[in-house]
Amino acid sequence: MSVNIHTILVANRGEIARRVFRTAREMGIRCVAVYTDADTDALFVAEADEAIRLDDSYLDGTAIIAAASATGAQAVHPGYGFLSENASFAADVIRAGLIWIGPTPEVISTMGDKLAAKRAATKAGVASLPSSDDPTDAGDVGFPLLVKAAAGGGGKGMRLVETADELVDSVAQARREASSAFGDDTVFLERYVAQSRHIEIQILGDSHGNLVHLGERECSIQRRHQKIIEESPSPVVDSDLRARMGAAALDLASTIGYQSAGTVEFLLDSSDGEYYFLETNTRLQVEHPVTEMVTGIDLVREQIRIAAGEPLGYQQDAVTFTGHAIEARLYAEDPANGYLPAIGTLRAYQPAAAPSVRWDTGVAEGSVVGVEFDPMLAKAIASAPSRPEAAARLALALERFHLGGVVTNRDLLASVLRSPEFCAGSTTTDFLDRVKLPGQFSRTPFEIEHAAVAASMWLQASRRDQTDVLPNVRSGFVLGRIPPQSVTWLTNGDELTVQYRSRRDGHFVLGAAGEGGEVTIHDWHPDRIDVECLGSRRRYRVSQHNEVVYLTAGHGTLTLEAAPRFAVPEGDAPTGGLSAPMPGVILEVRAKPGDDVTAGQTLVVLEAMKMEHHMNAPIDGVIAEVRVAEGDQVDNSELLILFESNTDEMS
Repeated sequence: MSVNIHTILVANRGEIARRVFRTAREMGIRCVAVYTDADTDALFVAEADEAIRLDDSYLDGTAIIAAASATGAQAVHPGYGFLSENASFAADVIRAGLIWIGPTPEVISTMGDKLAAKRAATKAGVASLPSSDDPTDAGDVGFPLLVKAAAGGGGKGMRLVETADELVDSVAQARREASSAFGDDTVFLERYVAQSRHIEIQILGDSHGNLVHLGERECSIQRRHQKIIEESPSPVVDSDLRARMGAAALDLASTIGYQSAGTVEFLLDSSDGEYYFLETNTRLQVEHPVTEMVTGIDLVREQIRIAAGEPLGYQQDAVTFTGHAIEARLYAEDPANGYLPAIGTLRAYQPAAAPSVRWDTGVAEGSVVGVEFDPMLAKAIASAPSRPEAAARLALALERFHLGGVVTNRDLLASVLRSPEFCAGSTTTDFLDRVKLPGQFSRTPFEIEHAAVAASMWLQASRRDQTDVLPNVRSGFVLGRIPPQSVTWLTNGDELTVQYRSRRDGHFVLGAAGEGGEVTIHDWHPDRIDVECLGSRRRYRVSQHNEVVYLTAGHGTLTLEAAPRFAVPEGDAPTGGLSAPMPGVILEVRAKPGDDVTAGQTLVVLEAMKMEHHMNAPIDGVIAEVRVAEGDQVDNSELLILFESNTDEMS
């Protein structure tokens, strides 16, 4: 018997909370949010019909259930991450008389223990890689191997171990990350296959015994064992392999009595074409939109319908696949610096009107990106009749996305989608290490010069627009000869001076005597400019914060900072130091005064954004001073360690 659900509490945050809201509202369902202080100004909080503040965190199941009861919510949707695969929380929700939108607690418990899941897969006749929950069994598992969190995913609590010497530290690090991210520090070992593909099968099951699969997603392009590009269908999975992997996923789902949406993940060995069971995710996946786009099935809607007791209403032969879909995960991180998460305020954050792609995001222009949560900002998803067209559409959407204020992986994502290797379908899990794409767009001197002229024109027009004194007088106007004006811009460590002069007819010329040619402003608004100069006409999206101007045309966003007209003397700064790249907590200090260290040696381990980050010595040297201890909370750029070069010459 089905239940009429009228109110859902989403026990999550950010883009997934907004995603659930979107479908729930289309179904006529009221939405309740929970939030912590760090999310007070978040978009999902403002969009909820009602929001309840949590005193502790998104892992406080008792407070979340109390919020559901207090707001009249009938059901709880866990999203992904946090408590989404916590069997105890699911059971508590049900005991409280609420509807749990997900698999049964028993299935979550079985599949949440990834080793128990492997045993279930073996029972269902599905092969899996060698593994063990005992670190002393590493020799039997074989090197290289992965240390993996048993209670979660997303790359957290995962470490690649090449040799036995690395095992103890890797297990300890993985345990800490797993505990911080999932509230469970259980880890296990699994054989690592370098040349492989990550293929996952989306499944749906109802309480009436109906089970279907919705084809595969390939999620092989990863960094830190976390996906950044996902697509459906896979470029290497044909109809026969899809049928076999789909049947294996359904055999496992049937064995455990699966209900709701879930994903059965496989590793496809590129050397022999064999596939191995990895795990079952008993929740919605981050990459679920690509499946929705090729099947036309709204997975959140299906989750809600199944939880309400409704039958699927269709069998496997009714599931069809149309076209191709690709998703790119936009992260606040620096690909050029080991994908280290970045923080700051989004000063520019506007998708382009075309090409049309789906943006799932939890932030907006002005949002502060901190260290409290995962650094994913958005997912961009493109669909098209063919894979090449989907990739090109998504790449252009990323390139035209007006984005600034925080370092991101946007340029890298677009470069991946444009690369010959991706276009050829060579998308194994070692893609980024093998292809080695730049993390930032390269720009010609002409592109930089044109953007600098455009920024100068936009800035002078903006100042005229904002002035209350003689607002109708042109920039630079005097009764005598109009003198030249100039702006010096800083970008990527380079300096570029734009000198221009206003003519009496409203146009501008470059250079003191106009030797650089004419500049025509065809259109100006506070957020854009259409400018013709240097033989080219371009339209830029523009944002400004203090002296920094962000300009986006067709190839990413260029950040230009106006140099101060009067230089301020710099104070003495410490040299030979190791500083914190972001706020966080010191987990380990692996050096003391007087120690000899070598370049690349880990000196400090910092926890931020639920991940551990190793701070390494940039050169060979001797530790002079250690300014932090384990457990210390440090700020961005705070000096952690001072050291001296072995040669008394710092580099």
